[in-house]
Amino acid sequence: MNDFLMGMVVALVVAGGLWLWLKLKKNKPAREIRIFSSIERLRAIGQLSVYKVLTKEIVTETDHTWGEFGARYLSWVLSNKKMAMIFEFEIDFRYNLQSSLFEIAETGESAYAITMPPCDYEVHIRDIRFYDEQGAKFLPWLIGDLTKGFLGGGFSEQDKNKLVDAAKGHAEKQALELIDNIQSEVQKSAKSTLESISRAFGAENVDFTFTLQKATEIKVAVSEKLAASA
Repeated sequence: MNDFLMGMVVALVVAGGLWLWLKLKKNKPAREIRIFSSIERLRAIGQLSVYKVLTKEIVTETDHTWGEFGARYLSWVLSNKKMAMIFEFEIDFRYNLQSSLFEIAETGESAYAITMPPCDYEVHIRDIRFYDEQGAKFLPWLIGDLTKGFLGGGFSEQDKNKLVDAAKGHAEKQALELIDNIQSEVQKSAKSTLESISRAFGAENVDFTFTLQKATEIKVAVSEKLAASA
């Protein structure tokens, strides 16, 4: 009987120890490790789009941003043909979360500091149309009736490409101005997005540091429709 009681005591002690170990395993330090691991998964998101600008401009006369070719031939269309040009482009603001400059540091219990890499920008010319003031109607980009007036009746593929390049130059200049003016809004959007994701992982306090880098040059793409017509 004594051996039986002794065995029961040993069994209860082992069971109690196992229960205590399992409980301690679920305490805050283990939870913090899980959260930090989840926060680190932000890197797997890749390109995070946080802001997009769509802009439409009515062009009735050209300036230096269109370049010599654009100013010369677009001016002819806008003045002689009494046209107005509707110029549309978009800017997509993105952060590369796989960049080596993207850093996450644990600063306390459920608290983290995130350092953001410089923002990347993608600019696309969505559409270019002409508005016929006399006919009160919209015309597509570089239709035959318009191109007949260029270069005394001929407008080659090379000429069209040069005009598209002029449009890309104008879009670049306009985009650089917009980018500089709305940096704070872009950062605010990025912060709001990442805070929501972080809180879903269990983080309670997240501080952000943004790497500032003035945009001096960007690449401008054109929509498939414009590329095909050019």
